Amino acid sequence: MLKDLVKKSRSYRGYNEERRVTEEELTDLVDCARLCPSSVNGQPFRYYLAWKKEEVDRIQKLTKWARALPDLVLPHPGMCPTAFIIICQDTRLGESLNRYQKDVGIVAQTMLLAATEKGLGGCMIGNFGAGSVREELKLPEYLAPMLIVAIGEPKEKVVLVEIDEGESTNYYRDENDVHYVPKRKLKDIILKAEE
Repeated sequence: MLKDLVKKSRSYRGYNEERRVTEEELTDLVDCARLCPSSVNGQPFRYYLAWKKEEVDRIQKLTKWARALPDLVLPHPGMCPTAFIIICQDTRLGESLNRYQKDVGIVAQTMLLAATEKGLGGCMIGNFGAGSVREELKLPEYLAPMLIVAIGEPKEKVVLVEIDEGESTNYYRDENDVHYVPKRKLKDIILKAEE
């Protein structure tokens, strides 16, 4: 079951804007994240939840999507996420931003797996200006925006394709706007001792 969730949990860049994500759904995703392991059990994260359309639109303007597809504007107009969770580090609880980088990934992936279980999807967005986000949302200086997680009901097709060693891992889209994500083969990533 977990492997099925992992396969379905993709970086979606197109959403059904008619399906509004609720505050309760976002709170449940954060409830899953708060149970995750944390380096030295520091638990330095705070989560900014945005589900009201006006606020979601403000945050959307601060994000940049799909750097590997510079000729496309993603999400397409009318296909933006309907919620965001901004993972912030409370520097009063953990000053070093580098120390907790792995924890950011752990909580974000946990939230996205939980979203997938609910029929939702998302995308981790690291391409944003932390200062601009802090200013737009009027966050105190001690909260450092670390990652933005878009949430919504996916409205695009994402296909995993296995690639041979040496082939490009860059994702791409076809003429029907289907999103393809190359994945290395299992046999090519497992290291074994010399026999």
